[in-house]
Amino acid sequence: MTPHPTIPVSVQHTIEQALARAGLDGRPGPLQGVTDTIRQALAGAGLADVFAPRCPAPSPTAAGGAEVIDVVARDLGEGQFLRRRFTHPTGSRDYNYKLYLPAARAGAASAAPLPLVVMLHGCTQSADDFAAGTQMNRLADAHGCLVVYPEQPAGANPSRCWNWFRAEDQGREGGEPALIAGIVRAVAAEHAVDPRRIFVAGLSAGAAMAVILGETHPDLFAAVGVHSGLPYRSASDIPSALAAMKGRGAAAPPPTGRAVPTIVFHGDRDHTVQARNGERVVEHAAQAHGPQGLQVHTDTATMPGGRRYTRTVHADAAGRPWVEWWTLHGAGHAWSGGHASGSYTDGSGPDASAEMLRFFLAQSPAP
Repeated sequence: MTPHPTIPVSVQHTIEQALARAGLDGRPGPLQGVTDTIRQALAGAGLADVFAPRCPAPSPTAAGGAEVIDVVARDLGEGQFLRRRFTHPTGSRDYNYKLYLPAARAGAASAAPLPLVVMLHGCTQSADDFAAGTQMNRLADAHGCLVVYPEQPAGANPSRCWNWFRAEDQGREGGEPALIAGIVRAVAAEHAVDPRRIFVAGLSAGAAMAVILGETHPDLFAAVGVHSGLPYRSASDIPSALAAMKGRGAAAPPPTGRAVPTIVFHGDRDHTVQARNGERVVEHAAQAHGPQGLQVHTDTATMPGGRRYTRTVHADAAGRPWVEWWTLHGAGHAWSGGHASGSYTDGSGPDASAEMLRFFLAQSPAP
């Protein structure tokens, strides 16, 4: 961004970061008028170059005919981390993704179906970055899971954010939810995946998209993990996205789809996506599961490193957790318990990856 002579660099940087985190772009479509207005206002301040062109969205279509192409394969520990490309049936968009085959599956010609965890990165991140930070592949080796990391291309969003705030990316047919679901089905068609144990988790924009997938594809995903995310349809355009992230937007309408078990992590010092958003995700999930007469239990503890947290569990009479809410006291916008080799991580714990996987695997028994 070219500095403007009358605007402090720190102010310009703050604006740029806020816009990037919201996934602002100038693509023609429903947001064109809003982005044009913002562009004109920013142009006078020398900030117009935060916008970048992006590729057109694919037309709504079934993802079942998508092609999967091997690009790169390399070993990671005893398992394999494969780079793949998913091509939309219309040919209008390609998506790279990484697939981790745990040690129990790597090199095996046939094996019993395994759980599959879909991990959606946050803005500016990549599949490799998110895998390193969350250490989900290490846990996949321990528990025998496949892990898939879809990657948002810069052509779809300049900051590689999932476009959770766009109406066309909040439905089942077409848009990014259908593309991600297509990747999942392609992986399941190639490998032995237990259809009862497919889960999705994400950070920030990825967490907001995970919430959308739980709402739009409850037949595909058995549980959802939300770290520093936002509720379903909490925004419909750029201004409402910025307001929602700061916790100042109108309350999102409760979801109307089938209840999906949900685990939520959020730092109460998160100034990028305010913690009120995590509370709303929990409220919606608890409301959806309300008819089951869940029992609520809350406890507070402190990690060895000093991080204090409060955990609220909504469980049935058999002790099965349906909704969990982890409030991380003093934590900001970062993956709890993450490794420093990845971005947006906080090693103070608790280990969000381990707790999410524990919650996921508790939702349905192994065959």
